[in-house]
Amino acid sequence: MLHIEGLTAGYSAIPVLNGVSIKVEQGQFVAIVGPNGAGKTTLFKTISGIVRPSAGTITFEGTDLLSVHPARRPHLGIAHVPEGRQVFPSLTVMENLEMGAMTEAGHRDWKRNIERIFEWLPVLAERRDQFAGTLSGGQQQMLAIGRGLASSPKLLMLDEPSMGLAPTVADFIFERLIEIRRQSKLTILLVEQRVAEALESADHGYVLEAGRVALEGNNETLRADDRVRKAYLGM
Repeated sequence: MLHIEGLTAGYSAIPVLNGVSIKVEQGQFVAIVGPNGAGKTTLFKTISGIVRPSAGTITFEGTDLLSVHPARRPHLGIAHVPEGRQVFPSLTVMENLEMGAMTEAGHRDWKRNIERIFEWLPVLAERRDQFAGTLSGGQQQMLAIGRGLASSPKLLMLDEPSMGLAPTVADFIFERLIEIRRQSKLTILLVEQRVAEALESADHGYVLEAGRVALEGNNETLRADDRVRKAYLGM
């Protein structure tokens, strides 16, 4: 589904990603973990078109993604839930969800999508008329995820969904993502610093360090790797 080969990207003359290659197949849950500054968020911004790479290729369902204008990429079925949630605080929960449904698929499937979003994230149904800026951090994160789902995506990219959340709330977010994936067969690409939870949730993982892929493998392989256990799992 998503194939990234030899990707190099950064800001001005400062490279952040150096020859990154990643594959995400349809229906997979793939986690990308690593320390701050490793390039995880830059990778997502490059996929979405916010950052232009200096080398490499990105292919999505056979389409050269780098030839597609950033504004058109959501219409291909890519939803990016950004770091820090970035909901529209002066809009209601329902209005935020409607903003996510501006793709062709999201508009076409709106009625079915909103029913499923409310089923998966019932707090959004309970607070549909509440302004997003008055929600708790966890509720805003669920709204950001719901807004991404409202576009009827094929690939849901989640950047640090647990950031700034209490452990119990973050655990609930991960539980919801696993259930959403189970019911919808949605492909998920996750960037996360809570390495144990990310690898436990995912089928496959990549460890990104200093802009390069340091390790990759299925979740069991990575969780058993001594380097991962020592550096990220505290073992």
